[in-house]
Amino acid sequence: MRLKFRPVDASFYDLFSESAAHLVVGSQLLAEMLGDGGDRESIAQRMRDAEHAADETTHAIVKRVNSTFVTPFDREDIYALASALDDVMDMMDEAVDLVLLYGVTTLPAETSEQVEVLQRCADLTVEAMPSLATMSALDEYWIEINRLENAGDKSYRRILANLFNGDYKAMEVIKLKDIVESLEGAIDAFERVANILEQIAVKES
Repeated sequence: MRLKFRPVDASFYDLFSESAAHLVVGSQLLAEMLGDGGDRESIAQRMRDAEHAADETTHAIVKRVNSTFVTPFDREDIYALASALDDVMDMMDEAVDLVLLYGVTTLPAETSEQVEVLQRCADLTVEAMPSLATMSALDEYWIEINRLENAGDKSYRRILANLFNGDYKAMEVIKLKDIVESLEGAIDAFERVANILEQIAVKES
């Protein structure tokens, strides 16, 4: 049996919780952007600010890894988790930016389902991060994230089917497809976060 004796460095757990909290803000701003009304320029700027704050947290995690002799779990897993969390924010930021740049005013109704999935994933992820310290009660998290990702996939396929049913002009199809693919990418990135957490928990158990 290989015993692991590692000092507790709570700063890593705090930073991962901070990173996940950025995703909650990002998902809320995404919901605002895709909702009715609202100053889209202002929302997009707030999303850029939120994405920048998320980048700063990611950099802080990397800096902490590089300056810490003994980490709470494998360095490669810390890098992977930090990168995966950052990817989620990047995809949500991309979706918001595309809505603004393309001047899209009407989105397929099913996009609201994708946004709801993203908001739920963000809430679950921020709730799960404190469990990294004990590696407990994480199985329910990745099971639910997987279920939500499957629901997101179904919404994505329905949206694509509707985009190509002839009701949209060719240019509209191109613009809307880019946006919904960004939303789908964000949902997939959340699943990657859950998968990495599962791998870490298995290694450390």
